[in-house]
Amino acid sequence: MQVLCKASNTASDVRCSVCGQGFLVYWTRTSASERASRKAEIVEALRNHHVMGDGASVHPESGFNLPTWSGETRFSAAALIGNAPAWAVA
Repeated sequence: MQVLCKASNTASDVRCSVCGQGFLVYWTRTSASERASRKAEIVEALRNHHVMGDGASVHPESGFNLPTWSGETRFSAAALIGNAPAWAVA
C-alpha cells in the first residue's frame, strides 16, 4: 500500500512524535486494519526525518510517499487513488 503524506498546520491524520508537525495522509486502500498497521511506519518515517535532517526544516515541504516513490508526487498511486487535492502534490 502506498501512502502520500503532506504537512498541514490546520488538520492532521498523523503527528510527528518529535516536533508535533501534523500531516494529512492519503491512502491507496482504505481498510482500517491496513491504515492502522501503516500508521506506525509513518510515525517512524517522520522520526527518521529528524535523525537524517540538519535540525532546521527536516520534513519535506511538498508531499512525500511511503514507500518512497521516485516519480512526481502527483502521479503516485496514493495521490491518484487517494484523491489528493492539487495543493497536496505541489
